Amino acid sequence: MVHLFRTLSHAPLSSPGARSTTLFVVAVPNYFSPDDFIRFSGPRIDDVSELRFIRNDGMEDRYSVLIELTDQKAADGFYCTFNGKNFSPAEAEVCHILFLHEVDYTESADVASTPPLGFTELPSCPVCLERLDPDTSGILSTHCDHSFHCSCGTKWTYLSCQVCRLCQQQDEVPSCFICGTMENLWVCLICGFVGCGRYKDKHAISHWKNTQHCYSLDLRTQQIWDYVGDTYVHRLNQSKADGKLLEMNSYCESLEGDCGSCGCSEDSDISGALFSSKIEAIHADYIHLASTQLEVQRKLNQTLIKNQDMMRRKVKEIEERKTLSLKSKDEQILDLEEQIRDLKVYIGAQKTLDKMNDEDGVKGGTLLPVPLEQSTSARKSKKPSRRRK
Repeated sequence: MVHLFRTLSHAPLSSPGARSTTLFVVAVPNYFSPDDFIRFSGPRIDDVSELRFIRNDGMEDRYSVLIELTDQKAADGFYCTFNGKNFSPAEAEVCHILFLHEVDYTESADVASTPPLGFTELPSCPVCLERLDPDTSGILSTHCDHSFHCSCGTKWTYLSCQVCRLCQQQDEVPSCFICGTMENLWVCLICGFVGCGRYKDKHAISHWKNTQHCYSLDLRTQQIWDYVGDTYVHRLNQSKADGKLLEMNSYCESLEGDCGSCGCSEDSDISGALFSSKIEAIHADYIHLASTQLEVQRKLNQTLIKNQDMMRRKVKEIEERKTLSLKSKDEQILDLEEQIRDLKVYIGAQKTLDKMNDEDGVKGGTLLPVPLEQSTSARKSKKPSRRRK
């Protein structure tokens, strides 16, 4: 399995430090045999000191080529001659060549997939490489954007690249590999992991933190975000005015320091469209963020209202229990007062009986309780009778 790494500080291709005598052809279509590639190289093959054909596991539609040139001049000549050239006039596949500073071989998959310090991994798929801007991918120019459901993308990577399959197949609805949501999805350009963005559960960001795969493609807009650089690094923007695809305006970096033959020029219309696109993207992000915050605040307010209602019900229940408790205690107090009053009456009657003589045959009788009003009226009725006697 081939892994490509690039320094975080991108040096211009015209700089001598950015070039070497080792070249790497990213992808050669499988219908193009090694003999065809040698014939494709023409007279430049005489400057090649070593040629290796590399087939990646699980990638049946393409292979890569590692080329060692005799000197820097030969390497520059090979690069200028074949970089960006179609392998076949009748096909869409393009020869993409990168300068390599170092080639390491290892049998450990974990070591191979871990970027060295100060480096970041690039996708090995040629279509995904072309999606990146020239400063990131090292690919200066393309003949086709290979994006937005372009038909030539199916010829390249339908079998091997998960990212291109997601972009090409509209009958399948992608979802986050972790939470299963189908909104705000981002796909990793390195391994094809599909995760939700920052407006959901941020599983795409978690994937970057766990694997250091920093390039992620927005499946809705086809824009690419670089988590390390904290910026967009896609090559193409879509005009909001007419919906057309516009290539990002980047200055040519030719090996000779001039751009007289490449047709590179500054286009104010494209720059204006790109500026408007960025402003609209920022505005859309702001609106989305504001609506998200309002929704969060609305849910918070609803929760607070529910808590207030629950507290009111609890306070009402406590007050009702308190009222019932006070009422019960008042009834108990009244009952105790009546018992105390009856007890006082009984004790007073006993004392009275003890002081009285048994002339009237009271002893041995039964004492019955008499209501207070009746006893009072009885005393009133007895007083006149005594006076009469």
